[in-house]
Amino acid sequence: MKYTLMNEQELANEVSGAAITLAGVMAILATAVIAVVIYKLFLSKKGTTQVPGGWKFSWN
Repeated sequence: MKYTLMNEQELANEVSGAAITLAGVMAILATAVIAVVIYKLFLSKKGTTQVPGGWKFSWN
């Protein structure tokens, strides 16, 4: 692969949005995971769960 230097006009025309898109997708994914966890915890009648750090919860 041969690399060439870009001039000022070519640099001005370059647009990148990959980092913003990736951050948006990760934020939506994190929100979805949290929603599922809350649903499982608060709408189940009986259960137990353990989260990292040694925290354990159980309810009847």
